[in-house]
Amino acid sequence: MSTEHVGDDRDLEVELASPAAGRIGLPFDAICTGCQRIAVKRASLEDVGHEPQANLEELEAGDCTSFKHICHRCQTCTWWNPVAVLTGLIRADQEED
Repeated sequence: MSTEHVGDDRDLEVELASPAAGRIGLPFDAICTGCQRIAVKRASLEDVGHEPQANLEELEAGDCTSFKHICHRCQTCTWWNPVAVLTGLIRADQEED
C-alpha cells in the first residue's frame, strides 16, 4: 500500500482540492514527464492500467501505468508517472461522501 509522498512541506489536501488536480478519480502524487514537476493529480483505475474493482489498499504506484493529465506549467496535456497512491486522501474523500 502506498502512502503520502513526504517531501518538501507540500499540503497534499490543498493540492487535491485545486482544480488543477482534476475532479474525478483517485489521487496520485505524480511527476510530469515534461517539466518533472510533482503534483497531486486524479486518475481513474482504468487510466493507470487497473480494473475498476481493484483493491485500493493493495494498489502500488509502481504497478500503475502513466496517465495523461493537464500540466499547467507545460501548458499542455502530457503524461504523468505515478509516484505514490495517496491512500490517506482516498480515505478522507470517502469519509466526506
